[in-house]
Amino acid sequence: MKVSYFEDTDTLYIEFRDSGVAESKDLDENTILDVDAKGNVCAITFEHASQRTDISHLIVEGIAA
Repeated sequence: MKVSYFEDTDTLYIEFRDSGVAESKDLDENTILDVDAKGNVCAITFEHASQRTDISHLIVEGIAA
């Protein structure tokens, strides 16, 4: 899983799995969900992230070895 923030476009991209994206679904005008051919969630994109999320505060819990 990878979390990327692009300050120049104020975009937050969270990648859950590194697999081929078969379809991108607009959840609303500023949120895009990427899924693979089996319908598994690959990633989610948040536009205007600094207004819609708390990007300055990231907590990671439950990391399995």
